[in-house]
Amino acid sequence: MSNTIIDLIRHGEPVGGRAYRGHTIDDPLSEKGWQQMWDAIADHCPWDIIISSPLQRCLSFARTLAENNGLELVVEDDLKEVGFGSWEGRTPDQIKQQSPDEYTNFYNDPVNLRPEGAEPLDEFIRRTTRCYEKILERYQQKHVLIVSHAGVMRSIIAHTLHAKQIGLYRITINNASISRIRATENGNMLELLNSSLK
Repeated sequence: MSNTIIDLIRHGEPVGGRAYRGHTIDDPLSEKGWQQMWDAIADHCPWDIIISSPLQRCLSFARTLAENNGLELVVEDDLKEVGFGSWEGRTPDQIKQQSPDEYTNFYNDPVNLRPEGAEPLDEFIRRTTRCYEKILERYQQKHVLIVSHAGVMRSIIAHTLHAKQIGLYRITINNASISRIRATENGNMLELLNSSLK
């Protein structure tokens, strides 16, 4: 498993700009979002397989990239974004203005002080890391691209670093940014964070 490389790329900007989009809002990529994705990978396509969230802000790009390069595309439902409950579709500025204490409390303790109706963080982390471990096992010795969401990438990165759940939102994941994890004899190593292939 020493040569297994997992690249994770977050989707670009969706139509409507910045907002909390979990798995109940399925906005497509904006024109800017598409450009961000192509800019991030430039002319590179080193992957053996592409695995994507089912949400169209990820899947549309993943499908196009796979078709353009003759690669297999696998869709994993467990790679969809965390559910944000009552925050779905709202911007950070709207929440800070309307519910400043709720916003602050969430970032101080995202495990216990979640938006009303939000997916429990431990359940989200369990489903995403279980899926990630399955991918690692299934695609040993491969170079894999996972097209997904900020929350999913945070979960996988925190899992790799053995970080506590409460610190999940201390990891910044930019639109169309690439992070890389390499499986080695010493465990999984984070090699890139918020990077590109340029």
